[in-house]
Amino acid sequence: MELNLLALETSSSRCGVALLRVVDGRLEVMTREHEGSQEHAERLLPMAGELLAESGLGPGALHAVAFGQGPGGFTGLRVACGVAQGMGLGLGIPVVPVVSHQAVAAQVSQATPADAIIVALDARMNEVYLAVYRRQEAAAPEDAGWDVLQAPLLIAAAEVVPWTAHYLSQWSAQVGQPLQPLLAGDAWDAYAADMNPPSAWRRAADALRPEAASVARLARQGWLRGEALPPEDAAPLYVRDKVAFTTAERMRGEGGNPKAQPTLAPQAPQTPESPAIPETPQPLTQADLDEVVALEAQVQAFPWTRGNFADALASGYGAWVLRREGKVAAFCILMFAPDVAHLLVIAVSRHLHRQGLGGILLDWCEQQARERGLEGVLLEVRPSNTSAVSFYQHHGYLQIGVRRGYYPAEQGAREDALVMQKRFAAVAEVAA
Repeated sequence: MELNLLALETSSSRCGVALLRVVDGRLEVMTREHEGSQEHAERLLPMAGELLAESGLGPGALHAVAFGQGPGGFTGLRVACGVAQGMGLGLGIPVVPVVSHQAVAAQVSQATPADAIIVALDARMNEVYLAVYRRQEAAAPEDAGWDVLQAPLLIAAAEVVPWTAHYLSQWSAQVGQPLQPLLAGDAWDAYAADMNPPSAWRRAADALRPEAASVARLARQGWLRGEALPPEDAAPLYVRDKVAFTTAERMRGEGGNPKAQPTLAPQAPQTPESPAIPETPQPLTQADLDEVVALEAQVQAFPWTRGNFADALASGYGAWVLRREGKVAAFCILMFAPDVAHLLVIAVSRHLHRQGLGGILLDWCEQQARERGLEGVLLEVRPSNTSAVSFYQHHGYLQIGVRRGYYPAEQGAREDALVMQKRFAAVAEVAA
């Protein structure tokens, strides 16, 4: 099958374009690259034009445009996505998004099915974009499928090694064989002091940042699997949305209302002495907002506003309440991302603490995430809220990172947020 595919990659300081051609069963890839993160927009299209001219093709000969969708630099991701979208709309051809971490994993030449490729890319501010992949058996490298053991997430650099060590056995169980870590990406050098791996973990020296040629080869696989999208559906992958959730931060009022920040209310699991709780969470509606806002103000030092809650409902977030004697006794709001659910806020009326309501809501949130095929639930919590931290730990949540100065505190100070996550035991996602 003939295929002419142009691939764009600008998620790092490297600006790259690749032209992949399949003619008479022969695969050829030509590339152009430029180093300089401030010049992506002006360099991308000229380099694409050079490749097409060198190959003797006109733009109308292209079947698809691929782009590295991130995660990575905000501006760079928008450049590649925007150019791909514009070309797709102008030429009437689809686009193929490729996760930049998977492009790095595909650049590891020595990888085998026995390796868990830990791709760690520098996200600045001592944070790392992290993802984990396993290459499947294949007769030719360009035909290899991939197990996505961990989709990209944002994590503190100091947490990468212990987090990886913790989940390694789970990934091995998912694929049915022992896996050994094989490290790729530039963060291992950028944060060498914080990311000091055991001596048995191997390092891949040939895969530091995503390359356009790798994006092109993976896009060819996606094309063959029917994963091409209408250009209007092209979108960057902003992994910070999955831990910090930019939309949620705006909803909480950052930049406009610095006090509109949630603090998770202390909760405790139901004890044998507690009464049985028969309540089932019900959808939170506009009619509940007055009670919810009052409850929130009762238990949070920096509560959400009524506008924050209204925006959450308008955005389609999952929102539920528990009632006692017809009144709102507890509530929670959950945001569904592509791979995890993010628990934005949960609160229980102060006089009903330690009666199991928090556990009911948390279990309900996990059930909603499972029903949507998501990998787990993510949340932030203040380190000073020790009862809440203990509550989440009791329910199987592990700390995966720290967000510095995330919460407002008294007298204008800031407090860190612990990022905690509970992953569900599930069959690994396969992109074959």
